[in-house]
Parts: sequence; C-alpha cells; structure tokens
Amino acid sequence: MQNVTKFFVHQIFLTKLEHNSYKDKGREMDILHVSAECYPVAKAGGLGDVVGALPKYQCKMGHYAKVVMPMYRTKFLYQHEWTIDFKGRTNMGNWWFDYTIIKEKNNVLGFDLFLVDINGLLDREKIYGYADDTERFTAFQIAVVDWVNHWEHKPGVIHCHDHHSALIPFILKHSYQYNRLQDVPTVLTIHNAQYQGWMGWDKSIYLPVWDRWKGGLLEWNKTLNPLAAGIKTAWKVTTVSNSYLEELKYMSNGLEKLFQYEQGKCVGILNGIDTDIWNPATDEYISHQYDTATMTEGKLANKKVLCERFNLNEENPLIVFIGRMVGEKAADVLPDAILASLYSLQGNANFLILGSGEPHVEWQLSQLTGALSGNYNVFIGYDEALSHQMYAGADFLLMPSRVEPCGLNQMYSMKYGTVPVVRNTGGLHDTVLDMGDGGWGIRFEHASVGDITHAVNRAAAVYKDKKELTRMQQHMMKLDHSWENAVQQYLNVYQSLKF
Repeated sequence: MQNVTKFFVHQIFLTKLEHNSYKDKGREMDILHVSAECYPVAKAGGLGDVVGALPKYQCKMGHYAKVVMPMYRTKFLYQHEWTIDFKGRTNMGNWWFDYTIIKEKNNVLGFDLFLVDINGLLDREKIYGYADDTERFTAFQIAVVDWVNHWEHKPGVIHCHDHHSALIPFILKHSYQYNRLQDVPTVLTIHNAQYQGWMGWDKSIYLPVWDRWKGGLLEWNKTLNPLAAGIKTAWKVTTVSNSYLEELKYMSNGLEKLFQYEQGKCVGILNGIDTDIWNPATDEYISHQYDTATMTEGKLANKKVLCERFNLNEENPLIVFIGRMVGEKAADVLPDAILASLYSLQGNANFLILGSGEPHVEWQLSQLTGALSGNYNVFIGYDEALSHQMYAGADFLLMPSRVEPCGLNQMYSMKYGTVPVVRNTGGLHDTVLDMGDGGWGIRFEHASVGDITHAVNRAAAVYKDKKELTRMQQHMMKLDHSWENAVQQYLNVYQSLKF
C-alpha cells in the first residue's frame, strides 16, 4: 500500500510542524502519551480503554495531553479527517525508512491524536500477532523519538505504556543523536507485566546508536528485555493498582527481583473508567437506559433482550463472562466450572460468554452450546455493543482471573448494577469488597473449578434474596470509579519529577 499521504490526498493538506509550548497555551503541563492502543482507534484490552480516557480527563483539568500511536488500518482511520503534521526519515539499524505523522483534525476524542505511518510495518489491520512485531514496535518508538526531536520545544513529560513504548526512556537517555532530549522526564505505566517484548541481542543494532557501556540497562536474564529496560531507565514507574504493584514483587514473569530493587520509584495508581461512555443512564448501546432510581426495571428489560437473543431463561440468574479467552483470565477453567455450577444448581442458572482468544478454549466453550441449550450460550469475537448490553442485563459478572493488574470490567459491571464475582487478586482485590464483609461483591481465592462453583452458588443464593441483591446493586452504582481521582495521582507523579 502506498504511503497514507497519497491515499488521503483528497482530505489531508500539509501543515507546518507546530507544537507550541504548553505555557503558550496557558496550560500547566504538556504530556505526550505513547501507546500501541487507544480506544476507539484500536483496542485489544484495558490498555486501549485507559489511553483513550486518561488524556481526555487530563485535558479537562487544564493540561495539554496528547496521544501518539501506530497508524493501523482501522475503521476510525477511514472515518475521520486528518492533516499531515510531519514527515521524517530515520533508521532502524541498517534499514532506513520514511515515516509520516498525521493528526486527527477535529479533536473528536477530547485530546490531540497523532498516528505514525511506516509503510510496510504499521499499515496492518490488527494491532498484534505478526511475526515482525519486534520490528514494528521498535520502528514505531524510534519514529516517535525522532519526531519529538524535531519539535520547537520539549514535552513536559513523555508517558509510555507497556513494553511497546518502554524502549523510549533508554533511547532518550543513551542514544547519541537524541542527546537534546536527555532531560525530558519519562513515566512508564505497566498495564500487564506478563508481556515484556523480549528480543535477541542481535536486535540491539535496531536502536539508534547508543552508549555501549549502558548495555546492562537493556538486559534481563541474558536477553534484551524492553519492559525491563523501561523499568530501569524511566524516571518513574506506575502500575494500574496498588495490589498489582505488590504482586509484581513475587509474580511478574521473571522480573520479580527487578521490581523489588526498583520499588522506590514505583507507584500504584488504580485506573478509572470513562463515565462519559460507561453510564447506564446515557448509554446508547443498551436497549433500555436506567439509573439508580429505575435500576430494577431497567436491568430486567435489558436482561429480557439478552435472554431472547441467546435463548436463555430470564427467571434464572444470568452470569456473564466478558474478556479474552486466555490463561491469564482463567478462561480454560470456564467449561468445567460452568458444567459443575449448573450441576450443583440443578440447571437453575444461565451463563453467557463473550470473547475470543486461544482456539482450543473457544472450541470448548462453543461445544457446550448444544448440551446446555437454554442455560448457556457463547459469542466468539469482539462486539462492543453486546458487551454494554451484557453489563446492563446481567445479574452477575464472573472474573476468575489468574492475573488482573487492575481490571476495568468489574468497574463497568458495578456502574451498571451487575454484581462482580471475582478472584481475590490485583485490582479485583482493590475494588471489590465481599458481601460477607458488608460489601457489594463476591470474592474467591483460587482460579479453580471448586472455588468458582462455590462462588456461583453464593451468587445464586443472593439472587433469591431480592432485598440484599438490591442493596448491593444500589451501593455499587453509587461508587466513584471515575478518572478524576486517578488523574490527580498521575499529575502528582509528573510534578514529583524534575522538569
């Protein structure tokens, strides 16, 4: 495919590179977020939701926050207007490449959005899953740094997200051609430490010529590890919940000792949810809108829509799972847990599953539809509208995650009055208090068939106690998981850096 400049020639015009200082804009801080995902441009999980919301709320608080990400070939790209912000040329090792930075013209997301186009690397439909992902995201990071190096001013802080941008702090500090940017503060947020971007040392030539005395900053366990490099070289490191930060010290896919060593510069900040999008009173995705006053009627109306579509008995408690069908989410345990739960409840429950992931898990969950007709159904794939309808119509949300750094699904469910049934880990521990302790959810300890079945039985019992169920629903809908508090904590982190 030809460079996007030619493809969008009818609607893109060349503009002068113009990045005024945040002081000129009368704003306090100039923040550049660098990420592989951003909702609604391209999203594979919670990372996309966070990057789609955090800068918007930072802008609402009077700061100049913007996002730069790869220019995937998504619907968002073709449905909006763009201008060319910059055209550059740089190299990844011996390979020289041209790149183009385009900017969304109308600020439709509430912040400035920039996309990086590198012909042959980033012009793909999917975000991840290609054999050359190492080259794709390394070139993306190099292009971002090269672009920033051409700005007339320096950003107040560069905020990197996960391993796809975690090499940037190292490049800024130790690549000779970008010495001008050495004093730009960097923050790395870890949304999921299971994925670290490992690459062989032969790929180290990809990085802009760097100080070879600093090779130890790139290495972890005898391999080049971008996430580890980011943890070592970023000025501050944040994780998406306090409990997850503590868990990383003993469970971080090989980085445990590094997190213990660097704990002094690490901060846990619980994510928020975008209440402009996730609000049952205004949600255009759901069939019947409702608030706390009309919750009972509204949720029942939405439940009926789901049960009719998926051939389920609306009299039974409806338990849903929404997410990736991968080991982290314990999706592999779901088939046996669903069978065991329905057996113990003598069929007096419904399960509805939405998601995609590992093929054998998808196959197992699909195979259950015939045997459990009337009590179970599954939708394999990603459907944003259906997920909203499920949060609104379900009675319970099941999250048996083995690893859950923060978790947004349980926050969405609580906003919609759907009781979270969660494993006691990470952000699930921080946001869900068990009903046995006077709380509004159900927690269990292990991602096992036995623990899940016991938790589902507790859910079925509370479903019969309408007074208690209503108390829990009313309470959780009033909880404040908005972004304002989290944004202030991020600003505190930025302000703690030496500008």
